[in-house]
Amino acid sequence: MTTYYEIPLSAEPQTFNITLAGTTYGFTVRWNVQNASWIIDIADSSGDAILSGIPMVTGADLLAQYGYLDFGFQLVAQTDNSPDTVPTYDTLGVTSHLYAIV
Repeated sequence: MTTYYEIPLSAEPQTFNITLAGTTYGFTVRWNVQNASWIIDIADSSGDAILSGIPMVTGADLLAQYGYLDFGFQLVAQTDNSPDTVPTYDTLGVTSHLYAIV
């Protein structure tokens, strides 16, 4: 059975812990000024980096290329009424959302 969870975000840089597929991860979401995009870093529960610098793009599982890490979930970004529009600084958590698919 597939379950969709929205990861609650706001239009500001943030760091938080979240439990997905039975494991607690540390997420850092930050704005990259140079390429005008949101970036995600994922750490283990001790704060040790697992992945860094994942661009929050739409239309694909953000973790697909890291299948060998066997997270047990997918991450998908999508914008209301325009699923292929990349989240902007102001729209994250408002009309642009990040979903975990378990």
